[in-house]
Amino acid sequence: MEKLESRIRNHDREIEKMCNFHYQGFVDSVAELLKVRGEAQKLKNQVMDTNRKLQHEGKELVIAMEELKQCRLQQRNISATVDKLMLCLPVLEMYSKLRDQMKTKRHYPALKTLEHLEHTYLPQVSHYRFCKVMVDNIPKLREEIKDVSMSDLKDFLESIRKHSDRIGETAMKQAQQQRNLDNIVLQQPRIGSKRKLKKDAYTIFDAEIESTSPKSEQDSGILDVEDEEDDEEVPGAQDLVDFSPVYRCLHIYSVLGARETFENYYRKQRRKQARLVLQPPSNMHETLDGYRKYFNQIVGFFVVEDHILHTTQGLVNRAYIDELWEMALSKTIAALRTHSSYCSDPNLVLDLKNLIVLFADTLQVYGFPVNQLFDMLLEIRDQYSETLLKKWASIFRSILDSDNYSPIPVASEEMYKKVVGQFPFQDTELEKQLFPKKFPFSEFVPKVYNQIKEFIYACLKFSEDLHLSSTEVDDMIRKSTNLLLTRTLSNSLLNVIKRKNIGLTELVQIIINTTHLEKSCKYLEEFITNITNVLPETVHTTKLYGTTTFKDARHAAEEEIYTNLNQKIDQFLQLADYDWMTGDLGNKASDYLVDLIAFLRSTFAVFTHLPGKVAQTACMSACKHLATSLMQLLLEAEVRQLTLGALQQFNLDVRECEQFARSGPVPGFQEDTLQLAFIDLRQLLDLFIQWDWSTYLADYGQPNCKYLRVNPVTALTLLEKMKDTSRKNNMFAQFRKNERDKQKLIDTVAKQLRGLISSHHS
Repeated sequence: MEKLESRIRNHDREIEKMCNFHYQGFVDSVAELLKVRGEAQKLKNQVMDTNRKLQHEGKELVIAMEELKQCRLQQRNISATVDKLMLCLPVLEMYSKLRDQMKTKRHYPALKTLEHLEHTYLPQVSHYRFCKVMVDNIPKLREEIKDVSMSDLKDFLESIRKHSDRIGETAMKQAQQQRNLDNIVLQQPRIGSKRKLKKDAYTIFDAEIESTSPKSEQDSGILDVEDEEDDEEVPGAQDLVDFSPVYRCLHIYSVLGARETFENYYRKQRRKQARLVLQPPSNMHETLDGYRKYFNQIVGFFVVEDHILHTTQGLVNRAYIDELWEMALSKTIAALRTHSSYCSDPNLVLDLKNLIVLFADTLQVYGFPVNQLFDMLLEIRDQYSETLLKKWASIFRSILDSDNYSPIPVASEEMYKKVVGQFPFQDTELEKQLFPKKFPFSEFVPKVYNQIKEFIYACLKFSEDLHLSSTEVDDMIRKSTNLLLTRTLSNSLLNVIKRKNIGLTELVQIIINTTHLEKSCKYLEEFITNITNVLPETVHTTKLYGTTTFKDARHAAEEEIYTNLNQKIDQFLQLADYDWMTGDLGNKASDYLVDLIAFLRSTFAVFTHLPGKVAQTACMSACKHLATSLMQLLLEAEVRQLTLGALQQFNLDVRECEQFARSGPVPGFQEDTLQLAFIDLRQLLDLFIQWDWSTYLADYGQPNCKYLRVNPVTALTLLEKMKDTSRKNNMFAQFRKNERDKQKLIDTVAKQLRGLISSHHS
């Protein structure tokens, strides 16, 4: 501490020395500073005064400079703003354009504008808030465009569905016009005309495509094209359709990368529509318009699809179209099979066939295979034949019911030629006769003949436009005509022949009529040959069975005559009223038998126009039936007893029958042939009246015996009836010798007859 303090004292002395050394200089400096302060104060005052003057003088300049500064700043801001606006204005203009395009439904251009906006303009101004809003709205706008374009497509699909029948109707009219033209200009090949038709159709389509490009501003739907029946040309089916909604929607979805989604949606919706179109209405079979509307819708559907196929790339393809057509073909054929089976009007079936042919031809123009439709028409042909047969059955029934079954009288040459013009008939003897005269047949002969020809014409109408060869047409007509003859006409004739109230005169006339119709069959053969140009000598040509039909009808009429005669004979025999217990001997035939013989004479007089064999058979059949009925009358169980007097009366009736047989009621019989019908009765009556039992019993079994036709059973039955009578009448006279002898004789004869019967059986 001491050293330290010593050190401090040393330093203090040094400091004091130094200060003493420099003190004068310090005093001088302070004196100079004082002088400088005064001068500095003066300078300050001068500066302040100068500053005051300068401030006063530069105040306006400062203000002007401040204003200039603000102007320069504003100028820079304005320039920057203009530059930024120049970048934003195209964006806003494009966005405004986009909204306008959306508003006017120009969706494809709107989509292009949206792309330019997104990829070209918005990146330049992406830091602005409104641009971010736009960027956020772009996906929504795309979805809106998709939704709106899809809505337009749905409207288009709905319009197409509603107007398919009109589109199809127009296409079928166009095909009908072309077919008519083909028929007029035969030298042009059918296929060439069809190609021209299709080429014309696609020319219309091409013009349409240009006007309905994606940039088109037309609305979707069906164009309002009025049908003008007076126009020379039917507008093309494609003139009715604006396809721009499909094209626009396809382009939009393609740009958006959703083409596959669009294709799947379109195909799915069209498949649904196809199923609806192919569903026939339940009452379609009632009118032709029902079928026409059904076909129009199908044609309209496939015309649209065919156009889409050829005017878009891949929206639909051939495989898809073929699949739809296969489905449509199977459903259409099934529907036609079902509904045509309900149809009973041949005219409607014929009109339906023509409609199906037009339907097939129309679709064939667009390249669809239609062979199955023509195959189905061959099935409908069979049904058409059936409906024709039913119609002609009614026609034949009407003709046969209204006929008077009497020869046609003609009073003049004109009437004669009219009948000959309707039916091929030649008879030189009839031509030589003077008027008035009669044809041998009744009116139903020319009427039936002409109706057969009308039937052939009706069959020919159906075969038109079926692409069949002449041989096939000829075969079809002949088979149908054979069915008409062998089934329809044959049944109609048999129904008339089998009627309860049919008379013998009518039956005789039917036999005459069928004879002439049989002869006319060769002319029907010639008629078919002339319209089909197929000679009957061709290998596979079917022959007409008309000859057989008329022969069968004639045979049925002959049998009915025999049956009718027998029934008339039975009616007369029901009037027979024999007194089997009479003891009186009559001298004339019974009244009922006289009337019966008179009836037979008048009846057989009508048979002069019949073939000889028919008249002879009828006469022989009547006599045999009469003889058989008389024998049954004599032997029936209800007649328990009879007398010799009754037998004598019965003998007179049989003699009357024999006299009728000898008189030759029908020419052509050999002598006594007709009398053989009564030979059984004659020998039986002779045996009992002559009481020639010894001869009968002695000669029985010999080929030349007198009573060869008398059966011992029959003789025994009749003898028993007389035996009972003898017992009853001689109950109180049985002790008389003569009566006892007669009774013994009857018993003896009966015993011998029983012996003959038993020996015969053994």
